[in-house]
Amino acid sequence: MKTQTLHNQLVEWRHDLHMHPQISFEEEYASNKVSTLLREFGIDVHNGIARTGVVGVLRKGNSSKSIGIRADMDALPIHEKNNFNYKSKFENRMHACGHDGHTAMLLGAAKYLAEKGNFNGTVYFIFQPDEENTFGARTMIDEGLFTNFEIDEVYAMHNIPNMEVGTFGTRKGAITASENLFEIEIKAKGGHAALPHMGVDAITVGSQVAVALQSIVSRKLNPADNGIVSITEFITDGKKNVLPGNVKMTGDARALSKETNEKIASKMLQIVEGICNAHGVNGSVKYETTCPVTFNSKNQAESATKAAISLLGSEKCNGDIEPRLFSEDFSVMASEKPGCFVLMGNGTSERHSRPLHADDYDFNDELLVIGSSYWTELVEQQLK
Repeated sequence: MKTQTLHNQLVEWRHDLHMHPQISFEEEYASNKVSTLLREFGIDVHNGIARTGVVGVLRKGNSSKSIGIRADMDALPIHEKNNFNYKSKFENRMHACGHDGHTAMLLGAAKYLAEKGNFNGTVYFIFQPDEENTFGARTMIDEGLFTNFEIDEVYAMHNIPNMEVGTFGTRKGAITASENLFEIEIKAKGGHAALPHMGVDAITVGSQVAVALQSIVSRKLNPADNGIVSITEFITDGKKNVLPGNVKMTGDARALSKETNEKIASKMLQIVEGICNAHGVNGSVKYETTCPVTFNSKNQAESATKAAISLLGSEKCNGDIEPRLFSEDFSVMASEKPGCFVLMGNGTSERHSRPLHADDYDFNDELLVIGSSYWTELVEQQLK
């Protein structure tokens, strides 16, 4: 697969997708492009799954074995600051997570496998909307992804900035964290800023809660258990001379196991209730898991690593990489079918080491042929 012609084609697709980013369940441009290209490759196309989702079906031979490969298509509501000639054409829309590259790589694999693939079985090319808001995978499943298509196992990939381009990583078990959104409300007693003794200042109570929450990870969890608690908003109803009576804090917690997540939620409630009781005010906590831990099945992780070693060599592959604390809604697919989520390096240069979701991030075009070749290697390995 490693030809200049293929590279140029993948770059053209990727740059076109980058110029036309659309957010969750609005990915009409990508959906239409993917559908058109798959049909050109001679692949059966199923549209409208989770509104903009697409599934391509390619069968060869007579085996009943099958494999699903998923790429995410959605962009982010970010204003792009890059100035290259393929920057986003849409205001406050940007492919800042590399989903344009993920889509192009899977298209490249689909083209090659349709034309020259040496396998016996069925490949399902899954192009998913709305990864960023974590509803896309669940919606595709609810609308028949695994009931209408007989998929034995499922795989997905994500690029990782500041990881050498062409290097590979995965692991058995938990590889990405759960995402858990929380909202804390404190109802105190506001009043005049010059008469604090006449009420209960909600900022004082809320500040104590905010500081205490940081002790959950540092002092309440086993140091071997990864977790994060981040407060992202602190909102009051106070004015310049009015002490607030109400505080609302929202935030994000991450964990790599159900047990750790439950402990974070329990300790958060304990802290809020304890501090609020000490001040004689009311406090409440809402804690919701929006995306579960991505858990790689043992056999699929081993198969994914084997394919990477065959393609890249053992020196560029890590089958026991450290888990990441970002979240990924592929976790929902991997909880329904045996699956594996893999990581590929986006590069270490200044341009390609910018973090995901940064307004100057860009997917590394050097990864396009590598990623497409990896999917081809995996399919031909699994469907011998």
